[in-house]
Amino acid sequence: MTFSTDLRNADAVCGLLERAAGVLRGAACRRGCVHILGDRGRLVVAGDLHDNPIHLDRIVAFARLDESDEHHLVVQELIHGERLVNGVDLSYRVVAKVAALVERFPGRVHPLLANHELCQMLGIGVSKGHGDGTALFRDGLDFVFGDDSDAVADALGDFFRAMPLAVRTAHGLWCSHSIPSPETTSRFDMGIFEREIAFEDYQAPRGPAYLLVWGRGQLAEQVDQLARAWGVETFCLGHAHSDAGAHVVTPRMAVLNSDHDRGRIVEFDLSLPAPDSEAIVAASQPIAQLGASV
Repeated sequence: MTFSTDLRNADAVCGLLERAAGVLRGAACRRGCVHILGDRGRLVVAGDLHDNPIHLDRIVAFARLDESDEHHLVVQELIHGERLVNGVDLSYRVVAKVAALVERFPGRVHPLLANHELCQMLGIGVSKGHGDGTALFRDGLDFVFGDDSDAVADALGDFFRAMPLAVRTAHGLWCSHSIPSPETTSRFDMGIFEREIAFEDYQAPRGPAYLLVWGRGQLAEQVDQLARAWGVETFCLGHAHSDAGAHVVTPRMAVLNSDHDRGRIVEFDLSLPAPDSEAIVAASQPIAQLGASV
C-alpha cells in the first residue's frame, strides 16, 4: 500500500478522515449501520489490531484489494496499542492508514466500530495495559499537532461514528466487534441495525451500540437466539482475547485476534455458505506467515 498523507499535518489528516467518513456513510452496501455483501467475491476478516502497523500491512497485502472489485476486507479495534512513543499513544496513524484504504477502495474496506474507538470518541477511560489508553491517545494528538489537536480529535471522532456496527454476507456470516452479553440481550434494541446510529446509541448503560461492542461471556443458547433473530448462520467476532489468535466460543461463534505474535485472520469465499465456528478457526491463518510487510 502506498501512503502519501503527511501524518504530522493536521489539515491533511483531517481532510483524509473526513473524506473517508463520507465514503463509509455513502457506501452502496450500507443499510442502516450495517454493510451487506453479496454472494460473489472474497472477504478477509481481521480481529483486533491495537496499533500493529506491521500486521496491518501484511493483512492488506493478503487481501489483494487492487486485484478485484469483489475483494473485501474487515478490520477492527485499530487504536490503543502497547507500544508507546515518548510515553504517548500514536495509534491515530493506523486509523489514518485505514481511512486511506476506505477512500481508495470505497465499499470494500469495512472498519468495524469497537469498544476502544467508542471510548475514545466519548472520552471514556479504557486500558490496554499502559494506563488510560484514551488519555494516552489524546496526549499523542497533543504531542504531534499542538494547537490543532482538537480539530484532529474531532475528525477522528467523525470517522469512528461513520464506522458500521457490522458486516453481513448473503450466506449468513456476521462480523462485528462483539454481540451483546447474555444479561443485556433482553434489553438490546434490535432495530439499531436498520437505522443510522444516534448519539444516545453509544451511551452506557442501555445504548445498543455500547451494548454490542462491550458484550462478553456469550453462551451457546443466547448466541443461537441472536442468530435466529438476526438471520445469521455464524458470528465471526473480535473483542475477546485469544491466545492462539482464533478460537471457538460456541458452534455459531468464533473469535479472532490480529494484534499479537500469534494473531490470525480468516478468508471467506462469499459464494459459499457461512462455515461453522470450528471451520472458521481451522481455516484461519497466522499473520506471521503471510509474508513481509508492504
